[in-house]
Amino acid sequence: MTGASRPILFLDVDGTLLPFGGSGMPAVPGSPDVWTASTNPYLGWVDRTLGPLLAGLDCHLVWATAWMDDANEVIGPLLGLPRLPVADLPVYAGDIGDDDLQWKTKTLVRIADGRPFVWIDDVIGQADRAWVEAEHPGAALLHKVDSAVGVTAADLAVIAAWVRDMGR
Repeated sequence: MTGASRPILFLDVDGTLLPFGGSGMPAVPGSPDVWTASTNPYLGWVDRTLGPLLAGLDCHLVWATAWMDDANEVIGPLLGLPRLPVADLPVYAGDIGDDDLQWKTKTLVRIADGRPFVWIDDVIGQADRAWVEAEHPGAALLHKVDSAVGVTAADLAVIAAWVRDMGR
């Protein structure tokens, strides 16, 4: 696929590329400035083999994370990714809002503006899936990962197959 037909891939960091909560992992750093710092002890758990796999997907990669541009400064270099665009998300006020939607859902659908998209995150629920299905006219794959494991090569293979099917 080329140009505007390529799906957007919205990429979360915490619990997705940066797993947390698994056995043997260090204690979660408390403040956001510690979490997004290059000294975050969880950075050692980032699977560096995922960078080429992500870059090889026929998608426009976009950070969709509370890290905002810090993802380009800390996570991107670990994965060997170039600077990526950053979704202009609302201020984080908790994972789930009063409407039972994940805090990013409406914004990502607005940014996609009818284009096909993939969203990889560890916090995606049935309310998000139903809302995207009702409000987004294009194809969408909401791919939830286990936060203790994060995204794996197998997850990216599922996404690659979905993207290939989009091109048919």
